Amino acid sequence: MTIVQQLLPTPGGKKTLSGLYLAHALHELGSLSDPFVYGNFLSSLDGRISLVDARTKDPYLPKTLTNANDYRLFLELHAQCDCLITHGGYLRSIGKGKLGNILQVGTTSETKEFLDWRTSHGFALQPAIAIASTSLEFPIPPSIRQHNQPCYIVTTARAERKRVRNWEDAGYPVIVVGDGKMVSGQALVKALRELGYYRMYLIAGPHMLDTMIREQQLSRLYQTVSLQLLGGETFHTMIPGIPLGEKGQMQLRELYYDPGNDHQCAQLFTSFDPLRPSLPGL
Repeated sequence: MTIVQQLLPTPGGKKTLSGLYLAHALHELGSLSDPFVYGNFLSSLDGRISLVDARTKDPYLPKTLTNANDYRLFLELHAQCDCLITHGGYLRSIGKGKLGNILQVGTTSETKEFLDWRTSHGFALQPAIAIASTSLEFPIPPSIRQHNQPCYIVTTARAERKRVRNWEDAGYPVIVVGDGKMVSGQALVKALRELGYYRMYLIAGPHMLDTMIREQQLSRLYQTVSLQLLGGETFHTMIPGIPLGEKGQMQLRELYYDPGNDHQCAQLFTSFDPLRPSLPGL
């Protein structure tokens, strides 16, 4: 049994890691009129969420950054959504074997408890998947159809029409939202809400987090901070765009300390709510 120290809110105390994020009851939050959109990132102390291979230019997760305790909490968040939001870059990385496939819940004996949890809480066995992409150049992992997951491709009017038709001919609904260079977070959430989804989990990387925050669509941000300095000349961070200003302000909800062990670096588990300032234009 893994124990973590609660630092905030006070008074703290020792908590069992298992069930820590299930206790947040995210599945009870949100509605069709006000969807609950949440994201989760793992970073080093120097802000790296991934490094970039100098030869292939592909992002990758250093083995020293990933760990079982953070993954456990990722799975607890994963289990509570009705729709996963991802992007073409992630699917390309799966296809190249650079990143693991985390599109399904409870597919192993070790994680079956999350499938049971979804069943007991009225969810479909697997979440729907929304893939944001303007290039429309990515492979679809076979696991999506194997698990009968609804899968939507969300793009903009700039997408090549032939590629749109190819995906539609292959049986995947293509939703066109706006005419920007990238899929807008606000338009994406609206489209998914109209399809009946309102508990949306971002596994879509920094660009999608950026647009969700700028357009005030993010409801909660989870971040695990591994207490190590990664370095690296080329890397990705949580926010790639221009300064966010007031839109980037967060309120800390919870803070836990995991002391680690001989095989795992110590880390902090944090959750934040955006302050959502009242800004013109939104």
